[in-house]
Amino acid sequence: MKIAVIHGPNLRSLGKREPEVYGTDTLEDINDHLQKMANELGVEITVFQSNHEGELIDYIERMAPEVEGFLINPGAYTHTSIALRDAFVGVERSFVEVHLSNTTARERFRRHSYLAPVAAGMVYGFGLHSYLLGLQGLVAKLQQ
Repeated sequence: MKIAVIHGPNLRSLGKREPEVYGTDTLEDINDHLQKMANELGVEITVFQSNHEGELIDYIERMAPEVEGFLINPGAYTHTSIALRDAFVGVERSFVEVHLSNTTARERFRRHSYLAPVAAGMVYGFGLHSYLLGLQGLVAKLQQ
């Protein structure tokens, strides 16, 4: 089984950017932990990060024939991107949305997700562990 992991905008600056909100783990730390978890689960992951909405959509469309599902932290596109939502609907692959922070406990505009209604699940508020729990949940769903 192959899973595509997508990191959205501003996630390259993790570890430095607002550590009181996002923690001190870097994107490399997250990817390393995801790879270890993938090995334990017996799945292959491929990882992609972009700050550009169109590149994220192109990646989803390009990878859909090669993967069984997606794990995504869409960053701020969570709250703004109908196009990203439509890309997932269009490729007909299960995906899990993850966030490092508890988005429902933050600013009002962060409480809405365009992706949540079409996602297989969401995990948020657990820092790095949101990704790991999301990967576990996605693999379990795909194995059903």
